Amino acid sequence: MTHPYAGGHATATLYEASGFDCACAPGLRPAWPGARLAGPAYTVQGMGGDNLALHNAVAAAPPGHVLVADLQGAVHGHWGEVLAVAAQVRGLLGLVIDGGVRDSVELAEMDFPVFSSSVAVYRTGKDHPGVLGESVVLRGIAVHTGDLIVADADGVVCLPHDTASSVIARADERVRKEQHIFGQLRNGETTLELYDLSPAGAGGPGE
Repeated sequence: MTHPYAGGHATATLYEASGFDCACAPGLRPAWPGARLAGPAYTVQGMGGDNLALHNAVAAAPPGHVLVADLQGAVHGHWGEVLAVAAQVRGLLGLVIDGGVRDSVELAEMDFPVFSSSVAVYRTGKDHPGVLGESVVLRGIAVHTGDLIVADADGVVCLPHDTASSVIARADERVRKEQHIFGQLRNGETTLELYDLSPAGAGGPGE
């Protein structure tokens, strides 16, 4: 499945093409194998162990957005099948959350992509309404509503809204160059030759 928002590119390609620090720190993983998502962010700041902010976000977020939620990495089941059904009905594309989720099998059956810092069954409260639409820091990266979020098995990247188009264009060019390199490799050339690398490293002969 490709994602038109990101030109069909993987997170690694976008990260390398960006030339800046846009990758969230490791630890956000797909809740089910094969999950991928891309789309504009709708940000949520909640309190770990409480999921009222997520209920509010599902009701408020515009269709075609990805919920991006900071729950402080709390190991609780902040999100599950009920919220996923509600989100799908409202046209939301998926969830990236620094916090736990549950019902991973059901999420896979629904084909609803979720990326989280843990999978946990522990219950949550519903007392803190949260803050919607304001910037959050997700694993070291600032995310604003409208930024492009892309997530796959390798990680999560966030491209600021005003840079996304140019990064995707550079990613297109990077893919074209890599396809040419693949052909050269299949014709017998080595990566050492193609990238002009010294086998001995920077301190070796010829450097």
